[in-house]
Amino acid sequence: MNSSMERRQQSESSEFQQNLEELRQMDFFSALSIEALKVFAYLFTREKFKPGDHLIHQEDNDGKAFYILSGTAVVVRQDERGETNLGEFGEGDFLGGLALLGDMRRLFSVRAHTDLLCLVMTREKFTKAIEQFPELVPRVMETMVKRVRLWEKRLLLEHGGLCDQCRKKVGVSLI
Repeated sequence: MNSSMERRQQSESSEFQQNLEELRQMDFFSALSIEALKVFAYLFTREKFKPGDHLIHQEDNDGKAFYILSGTAVVVRQDERGETNLGEFGEGDFLGGLALLGDMRRLFSVRAHTDLLCLVMTREKFTKAIEQFPELVPRVMETMVKRVRLWEKRLLLEHGGLCDQCRKKVGVSLI
């Protein structure tokens, strides 16, 4: 075996170990068996984004989810009035998980604000892993339900004095 091939295998092994450690920390994947985590660690890819690069384009159905390892990303929405900045995400945030579960047109765009390093999973790879470990489906669904509930709870806590118009729009967790 030549030295360049050995270096490549060591790099792939190191990336796999790093991915495995990251997945153990993520609420979406942390409850999975070690066998399942290993499959997901292998299927995730690491991607770098420069400031201004899009992770997600509004209206696309890309089927990707992103776990931010480092850097920050900005969420924006484009409409007839122009572009509105809706917030930022950073290290430890998991974006786009619902897109792994089925077809979904994006309501927002997400762009790198700084240099960004992400773990990226595609719907196709996620579906193959779920087919291999069907017992994961209830765990994944439970995690998604918890995330929706926490999102809505945080909204209510942060905006306790919701205006009349806003009060009519809460209740996502009732779906």
